[in-house]
Amino acid sequence: MSATAVDGAEYWLRWQVFVCAALIALPAAVAAALLPRLHRAAPPLRATDLWVPCWARLHPGWLLCYRSLALAAATALLVRLLVAHGLAVFFFYTQWTFLLVTIYFAFATAISAHGCWVYLRKNLKKADDSHEFLSDDVESHGFSTSLSGERKRDEEKKNYHEQTANEKRAGFWGHCMQIIYQTSAGATMLTDVTFWGLLVPLFYRDKFGLSLVTDGMHSLNAVFLLIDTIMNNMPFPWYRMAFFVFWSVSYVTFQWVLHACGGLSWWPYPFLDLSSSGAPLWYFGMAIAHIPCFFLYWLVVKAKHTYFPRLFPHAYVTTS
Repeated sequence: MSATAVDGAEYWLRWQVFVCAALIALPAAVAAALLPRLHRAAPPLRATDLWVPCWARLHPGWLLCYRSLALAAATALLVRLLVAHGLAVFFFYTQWTFLLVTIYFAFATAISAHGCWVYLRKNLKKADDSHEFLSDDVESHGFSTSLSGERKRDEEKKNYHEQTANEKRAGFWGHCMQIIYQTSAGATMLTDVTFWGLLVPLFYRDKFGLSLVTDGMHSLNAVFLLIDTIMNNMPFPWYRMAFFVFWSVSYVTFQWVLHACGGLSWWPYPFLDLSSSGAPLWYFGMAIAHIPCFFLYWLVVKAKHTYFPRLFPHAYVTTS
């Protein structure tokens, strides 16, 4: 398709363009309207759920090590692709998603590192407090001194519980991490299902051919996240599917603006082309596909919380 065919007013005034625009805007509007209400009704996110594994005997350092390795591998794969093809790779939803997965592991690695530092500091403090308690018990002789020491310990215990209660809720960056995690999960499922189930059989193999790098991205993205899911203790509330919708809408909007401004004369994915009378069906199908793709990953997390406690009753820690 020529650039003039995409850039011209005739192309953008077709009836299917308006129908497809409605199919993009309506899910985004519904998601934006429901998200605040559902978020207020949901239980708060605990800070420890971001970096403590769901396995009781697994040190948080192991989760940190895995996230660091996944970040290094994802970054290396992304850099290799950028060196070979330049920024043009971000015309594709696949690279958008893989970049998001990489950003997630960057957040996760940083928060896990901070969590391990907190974990180490608390363990050292417990050891110091235990040593101080034993010393005070040996050195205390008077009744008033004992009462004073008990009051002091009760006060410290009260302050500690208040501090723990304040630390239970995740902060801004913790919520960002969970949002990116769930958005990556849905986008990864959509990317892989679309690539292996639609593009490879119908379009991709004949037009582009398959390469090791692109195949790796359509497989490793899910592998990276699934291993993290098996290890982490993060909740997976379904209402955050809204951010997955926003992510896909942002990509389609980017493509439309890019084509309208003449920055691209071809569509990275054939089903995004608006010149066909069947374009609304493709857009409707892709909009509907977001639901099973997101809930496929939600079911993986649900199965984890359902069956792991039965299979490993003494090792698995459920998310509260």
